[in-house]
Amino acid sequence: MTKLREDIRNVAIIAHVDHGKTTLVDELLKQSQTLDERTHLDERAMDSNDIEKERGISVTSSVMQFNYDGYCINILDTPGHQDFSEDTYRTLMAADSAVMVVDAAKGIESQTIKLFEICKKRNIPIFTFINKLDRPGKNPIELLDQIEEVLGLKTYPLNWPIDSGEFFKGVYDRLEKEVHLFQRAIGGANKATVSVHNLTDDSFKNMMDEPVYNSFMDEIDLLDNAHFDFNQEEIKNGILTPVYFGSAYNNFGIELLLKGFLKYSNPPLPRETSNDEILAVDSPIFSAFIFKIQTNMNPMHRDRMVFARICSGKFERNIKIYNTRTKREVRLANVHSIFGKEREIVEESYPGDIIGFITNIDFAIGDTISTNSSIILKRIPQFSPEIFSYVNNVQSSKYKSFRKGLDHLIAENVVQTFNLEHQIRPVPLLGALGNLQFEVLQYRLKEEYGVETSLEESQWNVMRWIKDPIDSEILKSYLSSVGTVATDSRGKQVVLFKNQWNLNSFVEKYMSACDGRSTERIIDSALEKERF
Repeated sequence: MTKLREDIRNVAIIAHVDHGKTTLVDELLKQSQTLDERTHLDERAMDSNDIEKERGISVTSSVMQFNYDGYCINILDTPGHQDFSEDTYRTLMAADSAVMVVDAAKGIESQTIKLFEICKKRNIPIFTFINKLDRPGKNPIELLDQIEEVLGLKTYPLNWPIDSGEFFKGVYDRLEKEVHLFQRAIGGANKATVSVHNLTDDSFKNMMDEPVYNSFMDEIDLLDNAHFDFNQEEIKNGILTPVYFGSAYNNFGIELLLKGFLKYSNPPLPRETSNDEILAVDSPIFSAFIFKIQTNMNPMHRDRMVFARICSGKFERNIKIYNTRTKREVRLANVHSIFGKEREIVEESYPGDIIGFITNIDFAIGDTISTNSSIILKRIPQFSPEIFSYVNNVQSSKYKSFRKGLDHLIAENVVQTFNLEHQIRPVPLLGALGNLQFEVLQYRLKEEYGVETSLEESQWNVMRWIKDPIDSEILKSYLSSVGTVATDSRGKQVVLFKNQWNLNSFVEKYMSACDGRSTERIIDSALEKERF
């Protein structure tokens, strides 16, 4: 049996765009002094390319590994923008817990709800950090109510804010019965200076107006007597979320969040195989799944980094593994732990570890690698694109670079690709969840491959996968002029329609030829919008 490492934690950071997710990650790294040691404070550890810096948002997932208080922590930073939901979902597959960042002024927003639903499907424990308490925001009680009503999560505030906005002074640790008062450090340049007090200390009382102090004590009394009880099992099962308050920008409450997360979060969890069996973490069989591919992490070498989450067994340098999709045997030699663009050679790794290896061999996102060629881990979800376009090379002299760059970025799943039957064009049809994905594609083709491109809108706007191969020929025969058949990057058949009306028209025609099978059968069994 494989030695288990209880000190590994894999955590995804999820949030709606602009709720302070990436700032929180930077501050977590500062707690371990990792960021101070490896980069200047004006350089973001996670948002490392120009388009991310320019827009102030994450447009790709990032992996960071650091050590703190005896734990090895892998932070999986996810894009907050809805156009990159698919990248976020893939990254969540590698996590065992999640930290949900909520802007105190905005509360729960649409993208947070979508990300929460994915976590819920996988029973991922969620820790909540209510951010920006140093700015005007909603009442903390109102925010708890919103989490409970909108997400259906029980809440347990492990700390409670002392005032808010420009008067925000710190938090009360409910389990330790301690008051943590913070001194502002502009821009989070240093760890916030903290002084710890007893709730009844005169020094604490004297800092607050009597009405504010009395209101704060009433809130504590309400929480102690009328709220949910602390239950660690409910935390681990994703039923109850521990709630922390603070300000990432000013480094208020970050250390309390980190220590609480390490204390109550799960160690590496077992994974399901494609035939719904559980693969034990301590299995002697090495297995991992690929959840991210990124080219040009080192522009000098045009390298291609493949990221994998180890699920069972022990990795040792030069281990021989199978890609269970291609059945090809590969020796893994140059395997790294990752910090942004920096990397260190790994000699051995264990279940829960995130590793990266440089290769040009045919690996794809969702592939299982294992010492046992018959093991296939549960696939990563795939979602139907909302918009479709062709990308055209503007300069004929750059066609070779254009084709190379497009192939590399397609392998990263920056966009999805489809090949139409009887296709004449030299490039595939591209699908995305939003326009920003196409912007990123064009930006990277220009910056990394020196290629100018233009986008050409497609007539196709709606796509569904053909779920049951038995239905394939029947489906084709009833498409007529309303749609066409194509294949995705994995060779799976799809149908494309010009609009939703054409899809509905097709469903009606198909329904009449299906021996009385219901519309539900057609939509849920013959065609599917999401592939898991």
